[in-house]
Amino acid sequence: MESLHAHHHMIELTRLNGESFKLNVFLIEQIQSCPDTTITLTSRKNLVVSESEDDVTTRIMRVYQMIGLYGFQARTGDEHE
Repeated sequence: MESLHAHHHMIELTRLNGESFKLNVFLIEQIQSCPDTTITLTSRKNLVVSESEDDVTTRIMRVYQMIGLYGFQARTGDEHE
């Protein structure tokens, strides 16, 4: 299996001025549209991007799928319940 590098946890986004940058998905705490898409990081820093909230969420889910986090369901309790 290929080892995971830091760039596998990144999504590419665009600032409102057209400048692109990469963001580590594990630093995202919240995403909202008000009306521009604003991403709040765990550090409480806010980033405003030109992508839609749905587009950012889709990109995050792709990263989660790639590293095996999306679609995982932990089983709890008795399987016969």
